Amino acid sequence: MDNPACRAIVGDMRHDADILIVGGGLNGPCLALACAQAGLSSIVIDALPAQAQMGADFDGRSYALALASVRMLGALGLWEGLRDHAQPIHQIKASDGRAGEGAAPFFLHFDSAELEEGPMGHMMEDRHLRRAVQEAMAQNPLITHRPGATVVAQSSEGAARVTLDTGEIVTGAILIGADGRKSGTAARAGIKRTGWDYGQTALVCAIAHEKPHEGIAHQFFMPPGPLAILPLPGNRSSIVWSETHADARRLMAGSDAEFLDHLRPRFGDFLGEISLAGRRYSYPLNLTIANAFIADRLALVGDAAHGVHPIAGQGLNLGLRDVGALAEVLADATRRGEDIAAPDVLARYQSWRRFDTAALALATDGVNRLFSNDNPALRLIRDIGMGAVSAVPALRRAFMREAAGLTGDVPRLLQGRAL
Repeated sequence: MDNPACRAIVGDMRHDADILIVGGGLNGPCLALACAQAGLSSIVIDALPAQAQMGADFDGRSYALALASVRMLGALGLWEGLRDHAQPIHQIKASDGRAGEGAAPFFLHFDSAELEEGPMGHMMEDRHLRRAVQEAMAQNPLITHRPGATVVAQSSEGAARVTLDTGEIVTGAILIGADGRKSGTAARAGIKRTGWDYGQTALVCAIAHEKPHEGIAHQFFMPPGPLAILPLPGNRSSIVWSETHADARRLMAGSDAEFLDHLRPRFGDFLGEISLAGRRYSYPLNLTIANAFIADRLALVGDAAHGVHPIAGQGLNLGLRDVGALAEVLADATRRGEDIAAPDVLARYQSWRRFDTAALALATDGVNRLFSNDNPALRLIRDIGMGAVSAVPALRRAFMREAAGLTGDVPRLLQGRAL
């Protein structure tokens, strides 16, 4: 099973690396770090220049990391250096309502004190997480980072080959697409996508506020779309605010003061006076799922495989779950002396991840459709439903464990174990 002589089956010595990864955001580099634990070498091809990845100033971008994702960062040797920059999420409160009217009387309340494992997750600023990943790649001899490079062509005959915009050809045993919702890797492989537009745009920023948030995350459902208020270190919170495309364009075109004037009646005054901390961003919301996660000598991870509504804050967590599953499949195949790009090996990854992805996509789609309207009958049903879940301890804990990423077939890395 662990015969080193079989290592030649995994990758031809003529290859530049075992794995070619297109996409240098977070999922691609984390996959490279994970596969290095199994002795697999990677080249990470990154369209962004190196300096664009290492911003020192807070720009407003952040992530909600589920407990399972935190465990994975620990297994990759990253969490110890990130811990001091993280904000634990101790509670989650979800409520229904309209701007300026306050929350409905029935709401959902999750408290991490009910979980033996501790906080359901942590908030992490993009600048800290991205820097940690970039530095870990630079220190790993099995990983080559190619910033400022773009793939213009690819093939899979006998090996994975990509042609860069410089004309250089790079080869590997397998090609991984970690290049986002408009994945060129998937498109060049002929993989189609299924999905639809939600008619919503997410407005993303960070705010500073007078009062402490106490580590409580809030999700306020309004007819145009949800508003998430997620705690950051200090008296700051991350905002993900969904509005119709037209209203979002108008808000982004206005000044910071005008933006805050529209946010305040939706945000409320429970944290005192608010102000912007960093830049504002916007992106259209849609559901997009690749019809296949694999092709000949190719696999997709993260948004290249699936893009879901941010209503549950699971985008990056879903991608890291892909990374953990694919790394485990490739590591186990390596130990068995299999070709890591063999169809049956890649089929294990796809069968592992397709159901989980489809289930979460349908769940987020259903919740968004249920709550993003002002139908009185639906308002009553959803408010009673949230109140009922909140009132039953077993249901509360089940939802919390799901949000923490602790349910289902969890990859070893996301259990905090090395490959």
